[in-house]
Amino acid sequence: MILFVFNLLLAIVWVAITGSASFFNLVFGFVLSALALATVRESHGGVLYLERVRRILTLLLLFLRELAKSAWAVAVTVMSPNMDVKPGIFAFPLTVDRDFEITLLANLITLTPGTLSVDVSDDRKTLYVHALDCSDPEAVKRSIADGFERRIMEAFR
Repeated sequence: MILFVFNLLLAIVWVAITGSASFFNLVFGFVLSALALATVRESHGGVLYLERVRRILTLLLLFLRELAKSAWAVAVTVMSPNMDVKPGIFAFPLTVDRDFEITLLANLITLTPGTLSVDVSDDRKTLYVHALDCSDPEAVKRSIADGFERRIMEAFR
């Protein structure tokens, strides 16, 4: 996030130096700044700025896909005449350990229909999740670990 703000500040400096406050000049300055930051960041061995943006977009696309899939599944479940569901709460062992990552994971789970983050343990190693259909909690755990949690770690570490 700091790199994005720095990139934006460099683009504004570019606009001030060139003396042209047009939208296209600002976009050109932003792209130029992103390339400069990527070059500097790569020489210091960090994750490329543009690669991080790509990873965050991948996380966003994963969320949108899971949102659509789970919304459809919940709608089908609710509309079925027998509604054979087994709601329950399960403990999800956390791999992420930073407050931001835990909060983001809990929010992504809550925003996905059919699941709700209930609580985080005091030691921040377990997230308690309520699922509309908890007939196979291990499959839900694997889905969260291989999906949201893995993408969050890729994007923000």
